[in-house]
Amino acid sequence: MAQNLYGPGVRIGNWNEDVYLEEELMKDFLEKRDKGKLLIQRRRRLKQNLLRPMQLSMTEDGYIHYGDKVMLVNPDDPDTEADVFLGGDLSLCMTPDEIQSHLRDELEVPCGLSAVQAKTPIGRNTFIILSVHRDATGQVLRYGQDFCLGITGGFDNKMLYLSSDHRTLLKSSKRSWLQEVYLTDEVSHMNCWQAAFPDPQLRLEYEGFPVPANAKILINHCHTNRGLAAHRHLFLSTYFGKEAEVVAHTYLDSHRVEKPRNHWMLVTGNPRDASSTMLDLPKPPAEDTRAMEQAMGLNTQ
Repeated sequence: MAQNLYGPGVRIGNWNEDVYLEEELMKDFLEKRDKGKLLIQRRRRLKQNLLRPMQLSMTEDGYIHYGDKVMLVNPDDPDTEADVFLGGDLSLCMTPDEIQSHLRDELEVPCGLSAVQAKTPIGRNTFIILSVHRDATGQVLRYGQDFCLGITGGFDNKMLYLSSDHRTLLKSSKRSWLQEVYLTDEVSHMNCWQAAFPDPQLRLEYEGFPVPANAKILINHCHTNRGLAAHRHLFLSTYFGKEAEVVAHTYLDSHRVEKPRNHWMLVTGNPRDASSTMLDLPKPPAEDTRAMEQAMGLNTQ
């Protein structure tokens, strides 16, 4: 019967190579740890930046200005489709690829987008209204004017721009195969967007008027003339879980009016609480009473 006649202190086989190999592995591990290149360190740093609390701009006149920090929110609609898996107000968020984010210290370019139920302003959903042609910081944004939407993602000295381009066989959205929306660091005409009034019968009359804050608007891509849309019925498996898909596509009903998928709000900060938004403010009692009377069929004139 075979027995192990060697004790733990006896060196057999390629013991010298095994010792040097363990030393090299430990040396490589310590070097990566000191430089912050371990996967767990990169993952912690990425989440720390993307989930960093941000403060939105507060409007004094009720309008959006160039340079404001806002959230792009697709408001909840009570008459939405039955196949929706994600309800409530959805905010536009940057969604980096999980594998690529572990291989580099900076954000990948191009970077993906999604819509998620997040009412708190953080690094991944806080956008900046930027001018296209000149420095117009502080000036009012108007319907029909070109503007850019930039985002830092919580990183310092990093700016990505909301962009889109025509759909091709090799470039389209992942679930619906429609026109893709992404973030890039290249400044071009692909970054230009315009705000439009939701009612098509009054759209021309509102051309040139200031864009109100925290109100429903349409955001159209200048180059392709497609509206920014949130697909509540299609989900993406992202770094943060299941989130809704965002594309550039205009959805029209039988009356040639944009559907709620294309409705967005530029949400500003709450002056009462710097860490919240205007969506957190309760509605005035007059609005609740008026809505209840309309639901009961009473005359509110």
